Amino acid sequence: MATGSETINVILTVPTGWDKLDDHQLRYVFGLLAQGFPSPQVKTYCLFRWTGMQVMHKYGKGWWCKFAHDEFVIMAEQVNSAIAALDWIDSLPSKPVRISRIGKHRALTADFQEVPFETFIICDNLYQGYLSAKEDALLDDLARQLYKSSKVNPTEAERIGVFYWFASLKEMFARQFKHFFRPISNAGDADGNMFEQTKSQYEILYEAVNSHIRALTKGDVTKEKEVLAIDTWRALTELDALAKEYDEFNKKYPNK
Repeated sequence: MATGSETINVILTVPTGWDKLDDHQLRYVFGLLAQGFPSPQVKTYCLFRWTGMQVMHKYGKGWWCKFAHDEFVIMAEQVNSAIAALDWIDSLPSKPVRISRIGKHRALTADFQEVPFETFIICDNLYQGYLSAKEDALLDDLARQLYKSSKVNPTEAERIGVFYWFASLKEMFARQFKHFFRPISNAGDADGNMFEQTKSQYEILYEAVNSHIRALTKGDVTKEKEVLAIDTWRALTELDALAKEYDEFNKKYPNK
């Protein structure tokens, strides 16, 4: 970076991942994503906002900027090089992150520890419904579950945040409970289909939820309320173990 004929070195510090962002930073990046800006532009805005570097005005083929007590010219290629440190923005968080509150309403624990299994089922249905229908109202309903209030009305940025939160949660669960969380095309019967593909998405979800509950109650309907109240991680641990047993049985007795 240069100022006049003098070259100066500027050290910029940026967050190294989603889990390093506070609520203000999360709202900012989710707000940019909600506006549909292309990735390089999102990362450029974040670079300037999070480092405190200011653009004063255009200067030839670059921009005259200010950082702390220094003023200098920065060129496009220097910006492109700097935003590489924010390439993690292009991927889902490796572990769930979320804005801690919407208005006065506090969020559930990000990783769903100590969250009732029933809440997870409801949220997953809303999330899968959104993937199928792309209706924002489903994300709004998801936000009301995740922030424990029917009065939650998320902004565009908060809506994107809700999507990223639950999408990253499902990705984490897929890694943690690999026997249970499998693509439908790879799970279930000998044809590789857990459910008939001719059924609607909602029929598939309805049957999936019921099969999960039946598996945990072992067919005892009197235990359903108890099962729905247990911790999500405990429920998924049990379901993953059952799925593993089922896989091992099929491998041992492929014609059964």
